[in-house]
Amino acid sequence: MSIRVLIADDQAMIRSGLHRILEDQDDLTVVGEAADGFEAVELARRLRPDVCLIDIRMPGLDGIDVTRALAGPGVADPLRVVIVTTFDLDEYVHGALHAGAVGFVLKGAAPALLIEAVRAAHAGDALISPSITLRLLRNLAPARTAAVARPAQPLSARETEVVRAIARGRTNQEIAGALFITLSTVKSHLATIQNKLGVRNRVEVAAWAWESRLMDISEPRTW
Repeated sequence: MSIRVLIADDQAMIRSGLHRILEDQDDLTVVGEAADGFEAVELARRLRPDVCLIDIRMPGLDGIDVTRALAGPGVADPLRVVIVTTFDLDEYVHGALHAGAVGFVLKGAAPALLIEAVRAAHAGDALISPSITLRLLRNLAPARTAAVARPAQPLSARETEVVRAIARGRTNQEIAGALFITLSTVKSHLATIQNKLGVRNRVEVAAWAWESRLMDISEPRTW
């Protein structure tokens, strides 16, 4: 079955471009388009798409508010939201992390990255593009002054390795290969980590890793 996608962006040209990119794939179908935040929430709740592509800056409700309404902590049956933004260091994107977004794509990125982000979100994973979230989290983490919640239970050494890998933008497959463990083991570790940290997805795991200073701000982007 096709992955059903909703596009929300206040620029008609951007919506048209995203539409063409997605519809060119056999497994992706655009089921609706919204030009502002209020319309995005209304359409998403009515159509229940598999993935929502949401612009970070829209009239009415911005991308953070839309994300919170569709995937926030109080939403009983959250939708999967991928933020599409022009700014790779936009503080609004950081807010969207905590509002429930599961992916980020720059508008200037290659179409393949957009397609990968949609498929990852649909599969229950999250695409954390190093060109967006890694720099975002590295730069914003030192500025955070609020106390970061400690895990309900301490992370094991292997779980800490997985968290670090996620914070560097690694996929489950890449983590499995680097740590010489199976893909199912990575997913099991991720589920345990999320439970210990009280977060809902790998994007929030990455945010926690940088905010808690688990990551070295000066460390290189390589594994």
